[in-house]
Amino acid sequence: MTEEDLEPRYVISVASRMAGCHAQTLRYYEKVGLVQPSRSRGNIRLYSMRDIDLILLAKSLMEDLGVNLAGVEVMLRMRQRMAEMGVEMRRMEEEIRQLRAMPREP
Repeated sequence: MTEEDLEPRYVISVASRMAGCHAQTLRYYEKVGLVQPSRSRGNIRLYSMRDIDLILLAKSLMEDLGVNLAGVEVMLRMRQRMAEMGVEMRRMEEEIRQLRAMPREP
């Protein structure tokens, strides 16, 4: 995911067209915590490409696989946690490499 994908830039009407759903659906997804769009100074919702991708994934899970919204929330949380664990594993592997490269004391 690039920095550009995290940039809040789409108002709800544009985001809803991109995701192929109604703006009220996006409001509901925000209410249940599926997405957390940024807010402008005027309190207007601004969606990033990452938000749109999450909405599209949720929509696909529900429509194509029959997963209910609660299941989608669990799956997305697990997906996020797995990504965090991958980052932590890479950090730990690097730390192990550095420790192995250190000269040993006699």
